[in-house]
Amino acid sequence: MKFGFAPSVSLASLILLMAAASPAQNASARKPASLPPISKETRLELIHTFQDELIFIRTQFPMGKTGLTLKDGMVSPSGADLQRMIALYGPAMRPGDEAHLSAVTVSNNKIHFEINGGPIRKKKWYQHIEVGAGGSTAPIAPSNPSANPHGSYVDLVFDHYVPDLKPQQLKLLLRPVFDFDAKSAEEAYLDTLPPKLKDAIKNHNVLVGMNREMVLYAKGRPPKKDREKDGEAEYEEWIYGTPPEDVDFVRFVGDEVVRVETMKVDGQKIVRTEKEIEMAPKPAVADAARPANAPSLRRPGEEVPNDSPDAPRSTSPSPQPVPAPPPPPTGPGPSFAANHPAF
Repeated sequence: MKFGFAPSVSLASLILLMAAASPAQNASARKPASLPPISKETRLELIHTFQDELIFIRTQFPMGKTGLTLKDGMVSPSGADLQRMIALYGPAMRPGDEAHLSAVTVSNNKIHFEINGGPIRKKKWYQHIEVGAGGSTAPIAPSNPSANPHGSYVDLVFDHYVPDLKPQQLKLLLRPVFDFDAKSAEEAYLDTLPPKLKDAIKNHNVLVGMNREMVLYAKGRPPKKDREKDGEAEYEEWIYGTPPEDVDFVRFVGDEVVRVETMKVDGQKIVRTEKEIEMAPKPAVADAARPANAPSLRRPGEEVPNDSPDAPRSTSPSPQPVPAPPPPPTGPGPSFAANHPAF
């Protein structure tokens, strides 16, 4: 009797074939989603651990009803979209701010973290009480909910369900928005900056290009401020130090440091105006501030100038009339130097 055998395959080749056949399975085994769904015990443990926890903020939060969403380590809205919302509505919290988690809710595929009471003020207990007579009732206190300027929220979103995570694992996932380990607001704020800015603030140095918040962390509140004009441009100068020690003059135009002048004890003057750090430009919000269907205050039939926001936009340029030159003056009038004493 004869028996047939397939060609022999070495053990090493078999292992390589098995590894190549299931790379997706190996990758999925490392994902948090490979954990089982969250259990009732873990759900209660997470709520107990994070409810009323003091934290430091690691990113900006816009004021209003829209909070942040965190998924796969990415925060949204972010970048220019986030800056546009902050420019329109203002910031609810900034990096380095201390806050507390006022509520934690676990749902199907996300964990909702409410910060500083959330974006909407809650009713007080007495606002639920009503009194009445003759079949009609009325509340004893007004109950109109209003915006909470320092409250917001974060939704930590998963693909299919909330996995059975331990508190320390959850803290690592929340690292882009919350700092659970910092001991002070300055420590939390510095951790969000690039190395060059971080070192400058630690050494109490001001760099041209910093904003006001960075200068406050680096030098503290200035003992003296001056507002001046350089031609038509207004600026504000923060002054640190008094003789016989070094004196720093930090000049702001808007929110940016444009000049740093240091008067040394030996009389040497050091002036820096070249930008030393690049900050992300703030997005323009003119179009976003005015809705497309904003009502016009013009009367019916009144003509709309071409430079008005209400004027219809045309893709082809229209010819503009050339204005006639003004007539020559007929008598003495005020000179330019009279209106401008600097001349």
